[in-house]
Amino acid sequence: MAAPKKGRRQAAQGKPGRTLVLIMIALVALTGGMFLSGHTTPRLGIDLAGGTSITLEAKNEPGQKNAINKTNMNTAVDIINNRVNGLGVSEAEVQTQGDRNIIVNIPKGTNAKQAREQVGTTAQLYFRPVLAQQPSTGPAEKPKPKPSSSDKGDKDTEGDKGDKGDKGDKPKESEKPQDEATSPSGTPTTQGRSVTDGLKDEPTPTGTPTGDAKDNAAKDDADKGKGVKAPTPPDPTADLQDRFTKLDCTDEKARLKVKEGVKATDPVVACGKSGDGKGWDKFILGPSEVNGKEVDDAKAVYDTQGAAGWKVTMEFSGKGTKQFGDITGKLASKQPPQNEFGIVMDGEVVSAPYVKQALTTGQAEISGSFSQDEAKDLANILSYGALPLTFKEQSVQTVSAALGGEQLRAGLIAGAIGLALVIVYMVAYYRGLALIAIASLGVSAALTYTIMTLLGPTIKFALNLPAVCGAIVAIGITADSFIVYFERIRDEVREGRTLRPAVERAWPRARRTILVSDFVSFLAAAVLFVVTVGKVQGFAFTLGLTTLLDVVVVFFFTKPLMTIMARKKFFAGGGKWSGLDPKRLGAKPPLRRSRAAATAAPVDSTPKEA
Repeated sequence: MAAPKKGRRQAAQGKPGRTLVLIMIALVALTGGMFLSGHTTPRLGIDLAGGTSITLEAKNEPGQKNAINKTNMNTAVDIINNRVNGLGVSEAEVQTQGDRNIIVNIPKGTNAKQAREQVGTTAQLYFRPVLAQQPSTGPAEKPKPKPSSSDKGDKDTEGDKGDKGDKGDKPKESEKPQDEATSPSGTPTTQGRSVTDGLKDEPTPTGTPTGDAKDNAAKDDADKGKGVKAPTPPDPTADLQDRFTKLDCTDEKARLKVKEGVKATDPVVACGKSGDGKGWDKFILGPSEVNGKEVDDAKAVYDTQGAAGWKVTMEFSGKGTKQFGDITGKLASKQPPQNEFGIVMDGEVVSAPYVKQALTTGQAEISGSFSQDEAKDLANILSYGALPLTFKEQSVQTVSAALGGEQLRAGLIAGAIGLALVIVYMVAYYRGLALIAIASLGVSAALTYTIMTLLGPTIKFALNLPAVCGAIVAIGITADSFIVYFERIRDEVREGRTLRPAVERAWPRARRTILVSDFVSFLAAAVLFVVTVGKVQGFAFTLGLTTLLDVVVVFFFTKPLMTIMARKKFFAGGGKWSGLDPKRLGAKPPLRRSRAAATAAPVDSTPKEA
């Protein structure tokens, strides 16, 4: 058998120490990144960390027939899943149960509370004109559509809830911020704002026209002289007015009650969070002018050109463009608060920006002092709020992680026992070679842990019980790769070769086998990840990740380390405890070739005729 070419042999052996240094640098960098990110443990799924399980039941709205079907339910699952994942919640599970229920499992984590609030409000999204509005501070209030000048207050700049803030005395003209001016209609405008900016939440008084008290009084006198009423709800029914007067939005039961039996075509009373997020405002809203289904897209973006900060941009469908243009055209000519429209989600006003002009391009923006989270919340509601069905929150349960914690401990104990048995077997069978296998397993485990930890804050990967099982299964896959390589080396030693050439000649054969085996495992993991949902995907993801890491460790750690060890006397000498003892392996006599024999012409062994 011809020996490998000198150039290939030298290239194969190369400088294994350099390869080992590179992989150790990569491991140190990953570990450093893990500590710098502040995440030193993997994120845990709902079965390990606990969380919230919400059951939603689909309901037919008045006049709907057979709306609850498989198509609509699947669409609702997709929308809810997008809404929850849009908040960055890790491993949220959304799936149907029966023919009309949807189960939403939200693990404990950074944005889980936001997701729980949004999932709990999953009915239709509507754009309704505001007819009247005032802060709700207690029961049995009297409506104040036109307060006196001493009652006028400023509206806090709107965030994701976009509602009016705490009230205070109206500042004098000299006390107004320098970046505000007053338009002829008395509406504050921000300097540098063009009329094409769309919608903007800015500080405006609540329940009264803006401007100073003198301007308002003059406006009221002019209205009275023309026989026009002050800006009050346009002839609301007595029942609606009475409900508005008695509504106490600080009472949770009252807030839930006003959501019942609401129709898109009727005027309604509603509640909404105030700008500071602590109080509540109450509204009289007109019939829906635009359905949330007509919002094609909504994004939270940061204004890098101006001083608007975070804002929410909206794009409407063709039908929605016309509807939105009509309603904004009507509202632009009115006085506050009747130049506002309420974005109503499940009967609650989540934002109430005002309009200065008709918006007919199909694009609009809501701006005002949003924080990043507030802008993302509102964008998620606008993007994923319109469901094909109306859902009622049937139950909300807190899932304990106690059972999952016990199962995790049991799984880790089982994994430790399995790892110990693998090590014992390798020490007993491969002896000294087991040191290389143990070191390789240690590097593989360190890479797996650091990468899983870093994937938590980056792609929101969460470790659940099936994922732990996938990591345990990976122990066998990684150990199998070492065994394949070791057996190829021992085969070469049995052929009578010394260890250094045996290591290099065994590698190409072992490499092909390892790659084929890992490719099959990775393909199975990829198919499993694509065709399954929920926790099974965690198993598939971990199995695929550890399979890729197995290739990295074998190629960049095990092989270079074996090359270095083959130069050491303990292994090269074939000692009894090295695992490469020629006598124990039943090796043939050493293959020796003299230089003369190597250069001599081949002998013709063909039998000659007699």
